[in-house]
Amino acid sequence: MKRFIAMVLAITFTFWGLAAIAQDSLADHKLALQISDNNPQKMNTVLNVAANVTRHYESQGKTVDIRIVAFNAGLHMLREDTSPVLGRLKSFGDSMPNVTFAACGNTISGMTKKEGKEPPIVTIAEHVPAGVVDLMTLNEAGWTVIHP
Repeated sequence: MKRFIAMVLAITFTFWGLAAIAQDSLADHKLALQISDNNPQKMNTVLNVAANVTRHYESQGKTVDIRIVAFNAGLHMLREDTSPVLGRLKSFGDSMPNVTFAACGNTISGMTKKEGKEPPIVTIAEHVPAGVVDLMTLNEAGWTVIHP
């Protein structure tokens, strides 16, 4: 019961914190991209979409905030030890401050149980309790959610 209450509180506080962040965005456009597959092509597609959308709006003198949310098998995108796009992630962290990354805590917990240790997640990724809740909160705050 205590674990359930702690989980509900963590999700509630994260929801309100993320909702405040999502609504405080001053960008002209807001895009959330989902990655839930351990597929290098899809991971590259998500990064390509983020780069292309950024370039598109910058060419018009507009701003865009982009959040890439990884959960389920898609968390491999943000793992230091298994990411097939690790080099691109590091360049995104350096060159595209409008793009942020979220790593699902539920998936991290599941992988930790399965592997016997916590998977190493890239430092540019924020840990969130639940990737799907993150996407729902962003959607409810007016972000466009896409699953490329």
